[in-house]
Amino acid sequence: MRRFAALIETLDATNKTNKKVEALSLYFQNTPKKDALWAVALLSHRRPSRPVTTTLMRTWAAELAALPEWLFEETYHIVGDLAETIALLIQKEGSGAPPSLSLCIENIIALKPKTEQEKKDYILNQWQNLNHFERFVFNKILTGGFRIGVSQKLMTRALSKAVAIDETILAHRLMGQWSPQTTTFDQLILHPNPEDQISQPYPFFLAHPVEDPFFNKENPQKWHVEHKWDGMRAQLILRKGKHFLWSRGEELITDKFPELEVLKNKLPEGTVIDGELIPFNENIIGNFQELQKRIGRKTVSQKLLKDIPIVLMAYDLLELDGLDLRPLPLSERQEKLTKLCQENCSPNLPLLQSKIYHFSDWEAVRAEREKADEKRSEGLMIKNKEAPYGVGRKKGSWWKWKSDPKNIDAVLTYAMRGHGRRTNLYTDYTFALWHKGALVTFAKAYSGLTDAEIKKLDQFIKQNTLDRFGPVRQVKPALVFEIAFEGIAPSSRHKSGIAVRFPRISRWRHDKKLEDANSLDDLKKLLP
Repeated sequence: MRRFAALIETLDATNKTNKKVEALSLYFQNTPKKDALWAVALLSHRRPSRPVTTTLMRTWAAELAALPEWLFEETYHIVGDLAETIALLIQKEGSGAPPSLSLCIENIIALKPKTEQEKKDYILNQWQNLNHFERFVFNKILTGGFRIGVSQKLMTRALSKAVAIDETILAHRLMGQWSPQTTTFDQLILHPNPEDQISQPYPFFLAHPVEDPFFNKENPQKWHVEHKWDGMRAQLILRKGKHFLWSRGEELITDKFPELEVLKNKLPEGTVIDGELIPFNENIIGNFQELQKRIGRKTVSQKLLKDIPIVLMAYDLLELDGLDLRPLPLSERQEKLTKLCQENCSPNLPLLQSKIYHFSDWEAVRAEREKADEKRSEGLMIKNKEAPYGVGRKKGSWWKWKSDPKNIDAVLTYAMRGHGRRTNLYTDYTFALWHKGALVTFAKAYSGLTDAEIKKLDQFIKQNTLDRFGPVRQVKPALVFEIAFEGIAPSSRHKSGIAVRFPRISRWRHDKKLEDANSLDDLKKLLP
């Protein structure tokens, strides 16, 4: 635990990638394998299940620090991080040797079935016996991930350096659902059993937003174009007579989409398809909000299967007959995908191939992008025909050219303090639109303003607060902002009846008065 806490402190203290890689690599080389495996798990967001609520942690910490709960809560909102707040407020510094990282986590896992008093006794004992940064790391393990500027890709690079295994191979081995409770460092990383990997997906290849210089220097004939569908990126895996469906977030979602099971009897064994799950009813592409209804259910009813059928819109073929196709050029993989779909698919199967376009000039590409709303896509993907299938977000081969965002002018109505370096400022905002003479909340946004604008707005919020609800302030409606968003759909879950995707502040409309803000009817006119 002490060695891992020292590692986290080192990582948190530098912004230099090479120093982080060096620190991680040394840790993986010198720490016991059991601890190293848990470090890999924690840094790839595979933390143990939380054994105690943060509410109880706050109560116990306030008690140990001899603070009234309201003062602890105010402190927490200023600091912005519960783990750090507790580490700061509990002044005792332990002098004994802490347990190993693996033993510490095993003890945390063992807390789950215990009584509240037993949990309290254990946690308070750790808080009093660990030093400041060990206590911080212990709290992080209890509450969630480590936001220390270490991506899974960077961690994998360091692990590759430590064990002398190619980074791409390691990235594949670390995909999927695994736990240090059910595997070892050797079994997962050094000498994996191929039979244990039949469900394992490949690392997803991701695109960068396209940049203007690209169009000036690139020949469009070197690139193929397809629509960027607004669904859930997924990999369908067919191996050993079984099928598995993985989301880009490495969540196994096979049971959420049982209609895809039919494909294991229609496609060759040893097939892996990269694509997009999209609602598809009577040959009409649905919206992301419909898909969310499928994702959010523990069990998928027959009614839901009938009302919101889905298809996998296939982008790429990563494996065929058990052979890894990723090193092949995209054009060859697409030829194989087309042949696979033509030979094995019928109109009633939940599998479609995303249409590929070839253009001789960028104006034609731009014209196709303008059809995104009509075709219910988010814009275009532009992919190099000769590119292999990479790992992660590697710049240069795949670009995404999203449609221009939609915009609406809305009124600021609520604000909440931010986190990290902005914990003393109100940076999380709620916006509303006019409806029948009243303001109706429709979206929250926290990005898009400059630091100077944030400070000016923070001052306005503090001087024009109408009411307080914990960390949230109700603000006098007076300021108008242009809100940009990517998508829009009807929603019964929102008070406005509308859900927008990825809302952010486009600009502060100093030129508009309160009554000039848009109405809910204006927003509904943007529905496809």
